[in-house]
Amino acid sequence: MRVRFDGVTVALGGRDVVHEASLTAESGAVVGLLGPNGSGKSTLLRTLYRAVRPRTGSVHLGDVDIAGMTGREAARAVAVMLQDPHTDFDLTVHELVLLGRSPHRRALGRESSHDLEVVDQAMQSVGVDDLADRMIGTLSGGQRQRVMLARALAQQTPVIVLDEPSNHLDIRHQIDLMTIIRGLDRTVIAALHDLNLALQYCDGVVVLVDGRVLAAGPPAEVLTPELIRTAFDVDARLLTDTDDRVLSFRAPSALTTPRESRLHT
Repeated sequence: MRVRFDGVTVALGGRDVVHEASLTAESGAVVGLLGPNGSGKSTLLRTLYRAVRPRTGSVHLGDVDIAGMTGREAARAVAVMLQDPHTDFDLTVHELVLLGRSPHRRALGRESSHDLEVVDQAMQSVGVDDLADRMIGTLSGGQRQRVMLARALAQQTPVIVLDEPSNHLDIRHQIDLMTIIRGLDRTVIAALHDLNLALQYCDGVVVLVDGRVLAAGPPAEVLTPELIRTAFDVDARLLTDTDDRVLSFRAPSALTTPRESRLHT
């Protein structure tokens, strides 16, 4: 499903923190929102899953303005994995992932065999099926992140919003998680801090600074040393191999071929 932000301005505490942000993520694209802390990444994402309303502008899923959707319609269209989810629930992993099926069930209705099958597949896909009977409160931060991703997958929405999905994860699990995300046949918009992950796994990136879109496009074209110096106030060096494949900034990472951008402003 195509996602379009059209001139979105968001005010918090009487101050504009996102300014006329416009961008489009095509159906099936993985788009990374990048920028320093306080740049407006998470706030912009919150307009997509209706946690905040834009002061001006609109957000569309396909041709539909999300402001006109019912809560159930929105929950069937957009799933969310937050950076620091409140997971102090007296629930098992299986029970928490099953909550992802709520938009598809009738009020007070019991889960169907299809719901249980979807939940099992979601847990297996992120490698938490062996934790099914564990209580959420006993998990590590990284395990909780993967469980919350499983819940988002179980929701079976065409759009997934991820706010710092690699937070609390070690390098191995960062790669595993981003590989899963990369393989989804869904539109994914993720706030990321790690530029290497964006280079390797995103179709397109959007760089926000002070709540404004500074640049957007293919990662290998946007994330230049000059742009990084402007946005993050750090010096960086882009390394390539003999085939001009992007490796990393400063430190080598797994090889990747730049993907055709599926994002435009």
